[in-house]
Amino acid sequence: MEINKIENEVNLDNKMINNNDQTNFLETTLGKTINAGIDIGIRALLPDFIDEQIINIKDNLLNYGLKDGITKSIDDAIELGKSAIGIFTGNFENVSQMQSAIQAGGLLDGISSLLDTVVNKVNEKGIINYNIANTIKQGKNIILDSIENNIEQKFNEQNTEIENIEKYMNNWKENFNNKNFKGMEQEYSKIEKVLNNLAPLEKIITQARTIENLHNLIKNNGQDFNLNQEQLALAEKLI
Repeated sequence: MEINKIENEVNLDNKMINNNDQTNFLETTLGKTINAGIDIGIRALLPDFIDEQIINIKDNLLNYGLKDGITKSIDDAIELGKSAIGIFTGNFENVSQMQSAIQAGGLLDGISSLLDTVVNKVNEKGIINYNIANTIKQGKNIILDSIENNIEQKFNEQNTEIENIEKYMNNWKENFNNKNFKGMEQEYSKIEKVLNNLAPLEKIITQARTIENLHNLIKNNGQDFNLNQEQLALAEKLI
């Protein structure tokens, strides 16, 4: 593969990291996290209910506005949070900014209001009775605490994964400098695995894609480390 093609691919990947990518990641990741937190909270509030009853209650809440409301709450929190922490244009640079924006954007307050609205709606329609609706509303803080803990854990996991991928990338570079392709393969496999579940952050993605292109270049050249000057210039971007 020629160096200009490699650089074009890296640049293309960079352009694909935008607000939509990060918003979609947060919608998906936080959506699942909030959903799990609601599940844990309802189970704690209704300990005598069997799984089928809990699932039925939650499904009704989701079908009558909770699902779409969670997505909107996340989007609103991102928009308000970015302004609150001074990100008026551009992307999040790290996970800490994402976490700060979500907190500053009032995500939990949005979910709190959403729960009241949806529970009232399903109660008024006779889908769940007053006692269950009242129990959920009165014990809402238990649900919110569960959601908050889950969100914090998810961001902590992301920070840990970033530490891991940075370590794997540094190990790859060391093996590259030592012309140890076997070691490169081992680290490259770890990088790929972590990257699939990582928040789309430009700095990390750029380094990972550069490593990917160099790795495949050497692999396709029969593990030949005799790179030309242009190819070496690409490698120097990792140092």
